[in-house]
Amino acid sequence: MAIIKIDRRSVEALQPEHKVKTYFDEKLQGFGVRVFPSGAKSWIVEYRPGSGGRRVAKKRLTLGRVSETLKADVARSMAKIELARVTQGADPARDKSDQRSAETVAEIIEAYLSEHIRPKRKAKSLQSFELLARLHIKPQIGTRQAISITHGDVARLHRLTGKRLPTTANRSVELISAAWAHAIKTGILPRRHENPAAGIERFKEKPRERLLSSDELARLGASLRLAETTGLPRRINPVKPSKHAPKAPASLDPYAVAAVRLLIFTGARLREILHLRWSEVDIERGVLRLPDSKTGAKTIVLSSPALELLSGLPRKGTFVIAGAYAEGSVDDQPRADLQRPWARLRTHAGLADVRLHDLRHAFASVGVASNIGLPIIGALLGHRHAATTARYAHLANDPQRAATDHIATTLELALNKGIAS
Repeated sequence: MAIIKIDRRSVEALQPEHKVKTYFDEKLQGFGVRVFPSGAKSWIVEYRPGSGGRRVAKKRLTLGRVSETLKADVARSMAKIELARVTQGADPARDKSDQRSAETVAEIIEAYLSEHIRPKRKAKSLQSFELLARLHIKPQIGTRQAISITHGDVARLHRLTGKRLPTTANRSVELISAAWAHAIKTGILPRRHENPAAGIERFKEKPRERLLSSDELARLGASLRLAETTGLPRRINPVKPSKHAPKAPASLDPYAVAAVRLLIFTGARLREILHLRWSEVDIERGVLRLPDSKTGAKTIVLSSPALELLSGLPRKGTFVIAGAYAEGSVDDQPRADLQRPWARLRTHAGLADVRLHDLRHAFASVGVASNIGLPIIGALLGHRHAATTARYAHLANDPQRAATDHIATTLELALNKGIAS
């Protein structure tokens, strides 16, 4: 260690040796410059953290490389600031080390998914979260250190994503918020660290509730019967007319049609029907016993139409809705989806905007309109929380209708009083 007067000329005159050598300023204690064998030079500050004293080991903070933009007078000013922070109890070297080794946003989210979501939630939930992170969060802030992320950073991500995908933007903010809360709870981030997703106003979301009228249900029923018998007419593209004669109508896979009917008759979720095994069907007691579903183990009470359908459906393999590889094959797998047959059915029925999940809403809406209580409907649908079923409460309008009929009739009588009959 050598003591010199640190200024531009003296630092330029320092020559590299076979090992690193440190020179300290004769006036500002702790401020110095290190000269490396390669010829590179760096400004440093050495100090004793905490209460100081010779029993406390010294720490070194590198301020930056000696350069045209970081000259002696600028480095001296930086050193004074850091030394002043030390007298106030700070530890600049530790803070810098913590910041350098801090988890990135991507690592914070991955820790949340692997430690909280993967062991506690369904695989589909995990996949949707991973998709959010991969497509919308990581490309914007994934490589940033988590402790450097501010409320403004998350608000900007929310705003930019929301220009095209407002619902996705909301889910992204919710994922960031949950990941930060988990990181703070588990000690990955300090407890004093604020959640940068807190207080961000979400975009308005309009719940999609597509209910089918009796006329629409009748059209769907006609399309199902046609698909099972003579077949649905093939659609001709008017933009690219075929040179050949139109092909004959084609029947749909009977198992695909059966799946659609089961969705209608049970109000079950799509995967609950597609993954249904014959071993889970109890015809005698009239129930389906699902070992797992979105809300855990579940029993579905079967209606007479559903029982009749299942009783008459040929058993072809492990799964009720037989896939391409059935009949005991080692590759026996559940059917992947119903998108193609459903697209043909809804097109023929004139229900272009109806999704398969809307059949579940149809089941619930008919139940409410029939004055079946919401708790019973919630049990039939397998809702975990009453609030989920409450979304259908506005459909139970018979009491309101009776009340408004009574009031209006009374008013009409009053208005017509004195008119000869």
